[in-house]
Amino acid sequence: MRKFFASAGLATAALLAATTLSTAPATAQGKTITLCWAAWDPANALVELSKDFTAKSGVNMKFEFVPWPNFADRMLNELNSKGRLCDLLIGDSQWIGGSAENGHYVKLNDFFAKEGIKIDDFMPATVTGYAEWPKGTPNYWALPAMGDALGWTYRKDWFEKPEIKAAFKQKYDRDLAPPKTQTELKQIAEFFQGREIDGKKVYGAAIFTERGSEGITMGVNNALYTFGFQYQDPKKPYAMEGFVNGPDAVKGLEFYKSLYKCCTPPGYTDAYMQEGLDAFKSGQVAMQMNWFAFFPGLYKDEKVGGSKIGFFVNPGEKVSASQLGGQGISVVSYSPNKTEALQYIKWFASLDVQKKWWALGGYTCHKGVLNDPSFAASAPFAADFLKAMGEVKDFWADPSYAQLLLAQQKRVHDYVVADKGTAKEALDALVKDWTKVFKDDGKL
Repeated sequence: MRKFFASAGLATAALLAATTLSTAPATAQGKTITLCWAAWDPANALVELSKDFTAKSGVNMKFEFVPWPNFADRMLNELNSKGRLCDLLIGDSQWIGGSAENGHYVKLNDFFAKEGIKIDDFMPATVTGYAEWPKGTPNYWALPAMGDALGWTYRKDWFEKPEIKAAFKQKYDRDLAPPKTQTELKQIAEFFQGREIDGKKVYGAAIFTERGSEGITMGVNNALYTFGFQYQDPKKPYAMEGFVNGPDAVKGLEFYKSLYKCCTPPGYTDAYMQEGLDAFKSGQVAMQMNWFAFFPGLYKDEKVGGSKIGFFVNPGEKVSASQLGGQGISVVSYSPNKTEALQYIKWFASLDVQKKWWALGGYTCHKGVLNDPSFAASAPFAADFLKAMGEVKDFWADPSYAQLLLAQQKRVHDYVVADKGTAKEALDALVKDWTKVFKDDGKL
């Protein structure tokens, strides 16, 4: 989705926390615009990339990067107060509905048409997820900026140990390899759970269980989608009965709880991005669920990166699907520098800039980069990222998303972690929660 509260990213992201940076010396005549985002590794890449914009345009750049745990509160307060801190905002995908309806973002349709920016140049899922409101209509409030999805890392070096390969083959009568299904994923996690490797007890998988923001919802949905879960009747918006709480959804939620119970590290009751990174980097787990955005940093890690790490797309079960992450870049309607901010959007949308964005460690959404025959081999996780972005699904982007999200956080955490009730009861209660929200909004 977008990791709107969550733990801060890789260690280098801390260096960006709540800082204001300049990419070029101020010039006497040059204007300065401020871009707001979260503090994490991709933000480093954007600072570097934006130096080219300043060199080309003469417009200086400042950056306001806020740690993930504070990002949503800080930026949504800024928007709701009609603040003028941010000229450009890389905001989470679920903010699109509220920001469009409340007038926080500049609608970009006329600008795209005037400048010849083709929204069709970007992956359809990212246009729908990051730019479009209402969904399914050609109304755009952002340009897709940072593609992301939930994927997996694994200890490739452990998978390749002859004694481990032999033991797995004997137990399951198949070769140990990245899983192709959720069922295989759990088998591998069970196999590694409690096993001793290099003199250390290890565990099967790091998955999301965090209660306070969005963590467990993202993790649960990553599994639910593959079992056939849908948010609503495709033919009748907001009709959720039998879809949110149908048999496929129940199976998916039961599966996620079984994976949590069998195969996670001890005390793993409130874990999200950073906890997963820590577990993987410290050699605790064989596999880790996390966002593709962190994979470049993990690959460079001296202890677990390089030849020791492998990547795989979220395994399917009944269908293939991954939870969407990532963000679009928007012009804040309260900005006094809209002309320069739009100039940045035009520059960022170009194919050459998108190529460099990927090369520096950002995740482009541009088809011209992603569909290039050489893309899949451009990074060890590139092919999986491309596959994931072709099958992503996303949480509600409705203006009432926060209430919808808090409801799911409570219902699934109570079931998965706190052992309250059954999966069917949890999902039935979630339907009631969501129905009330939509009724209060006049949509039901």
